[in-house]
Order: sequence, then C-alpha cells, then structure tokens
Amino acid sequence: MSEPRYEVIAIGNAIVDVVSSCSDELIEELGMPKGGMTLIDADQAQELYDAMGPAREISGGSAANTLAGLSALGVQCAFVGQVAADQLGSVFAHDIRAVGIDFDTPAREGEPPTARCLIFVTPDGQRTMNTFLGASQFLPATALDEEAIGAASILYLEGYLWDPEEPRAAMRRAIETAKNAGRKVAFTLSDAFVIARYGDDFRALIDDGLIDILFANEVELGAITGEEDFEAGIAALQDKVPTLVVTRSEKGAVALSGGERAAVAAEPVDEVVDTTGAGDLFAAGFLAGYVKGRSLETSLKMGAIAAAEIISHYGARAEEDLAKLMAAKLG
Repeated sequence: MSEPRYEVIAIGNAIVDVVSSCSDELIEELGMPKGGMTLIDADQAQELYDAMGPAREISGGSAANTLAGLSALGVQCAFVGQVAADQLGSVFAHDIRAVGIDFDTPAREGEPPTARCLIFVTPDGQRTMNTFLGASQFLPATALDEEAIGAASILYLEGYLWDPEEPRAAMRRAIETAKNAGRKVAFTLSDAFVIARYGDDFRALIDDGLIDILFANEVELGAITGEEDFEAGIAALQDKVPTLVVTRSEKGAVALSGGERAAVAAEPVDEVVDTTGAGDLFAAGFLAGYVKGRSLETSLKMGAIAAAEIISHYGARAEEDLAKLMAAKLG
C-alpha cells in the first residue's frame, strides 16, 4: 500500500453557520425544537434569519468542523463538499483553505445557493439549529477525487449528508473506493433524526463491515441499536465495528477497540456558552490521537479537551491553539 497523501479526507455538508444569541421565549415563539436540528427550505431560512438578533457568520458543517480541528492538531486533511458560485460559497472556500485544508470541489453554478445553518443559542448554551442545505445537497459522485480518497488513511463521512440522493451515491462510491484501497472508513451518525430516516442504511453499512470507526452520542446509540439501556447499546455494536466511540455530554465518553474499553470524564469548563460543534471537535481530537498512534484512552482525552474548548465560546471552530492546549493538558 502506498504512503497516504492525506491522513483524513472527509465528505460533508459545506455550510456557513449564522449564530445568534436568543431567549428561550423566542425558541418557543418560533416553534423550534430546542437543542435539535431541523431541515428548512429557502423561505423558512429567510423567515428565521429575519427573526434573529445580531449574528456571526462562521464557516461550518459537521465534517468540515472536524477537519478544522484536525488541521489545528497537525493532521493533513482534505475536504469534499459542494458550494454554489456565490458569496457564501467563496466565504466557505476561503475559510477552510485558510486553516490548511485542501478543498478542490468545483463550485456549482446557479440555484440553489450555498447552504447555511441558522443557529439560535439560548442562555444555557444549548444550540437550536435550522439548516438550509442548498447547494450541498447536489454533490455528485463525479466531484470525487478517487485517487485522493484511495490515498488517504481515513475516509470520514458525515451522516447529515446521507439525506440527499446525489451525496448519498457519492458517499457510497467513496466507501467502495476507500475499501478497495485498503483504507479505513469513519462514520459519524450526526443526529437521531437522520437515523430515523436512514437507520436501515446505516445498520447495513455496519453489518457489512464497511465502517471501521463509528462515532455516536448516547441518544444516537439508542436510535441505531433500538436499545434504551446504554450498556445494551454498546453490547449491540461492539462486535460489529472495530472502533466504537460514544460521547455522553457531561458524563464523558467511552470507546471500544480491539477488545479494549476506555472511558474518560468530560473536561471541566467555567461556562458552557454554545454547544455547537462539540461532537465535531470531539471527533477531531479522537481522530488526531488515533492517526498519531496514541492510546485509546489518550485519544478519548484529546476528544474531550477539544470539545471543552469549543463549548466555552460561540461557534464550532476553535479559538484557542488546540495543539498547545493538548500539550498543556496531556503533558
């Protein structure tokens, strides 16, 4: 097998996050499920944007956020995702390249515009997300750089992108390409609502041995296994995926790999400001440890440190130097 060109190549939604503080009353008034993620159309996106207070625009998207964290930790990364040839598309492309990630997917001409996620953050730090997927839904398999995918140590896939038909076909093709090249496939389940729609697809990928590293939170674990009990959910998956990583919010995280089980506590934070991207950055910390050959426990610890940094401020991109933070925390 040739030396990998990238340590991690990811396929995900190319989204610009629009983040604003709000009251619990506004969440109720707008009829949004607090703490959840809802897919919206262009008209709803405009309506919610009009209802927002002052906002910050930050390039986002789950897999792209993970790559930003990985790049900050010295991991060589590339991203595959679809933007439109518009202002937000240019913003996204500039931002992701500026943090050292290769991004060569050609912009798409015409409608719909680049995707955006309108994020309302309540005083308790909970984020309520409303996502207009726009151009990101139209990532064709022809946009894949199969040579790069076959030459990357890990292909990382975002469950959110499984919903639209074109990207789903592209991801299936990417999995086939990675597996044929003897590379590992990592998959994040993203959200219980995605599992409600495509759980059978995900379970088939797992049962067919196509997922090497699976990321889930406690709710998603229950949704994918049908088990309400945490340990029963772990037991249902531990023999089906070589590496299983489950986050549990303030209860920390658990990972199982090669017959080994490790668990870490959540890192303490002075104040939870915004939970946007916590899972994305946890995956970044864990994968950074994984590709560098760190122990299962240390990789989990790195995930917890990265997640704690991200929830201490607005937005899903690190504000502190993650590499220095890891060095200080891990010694």
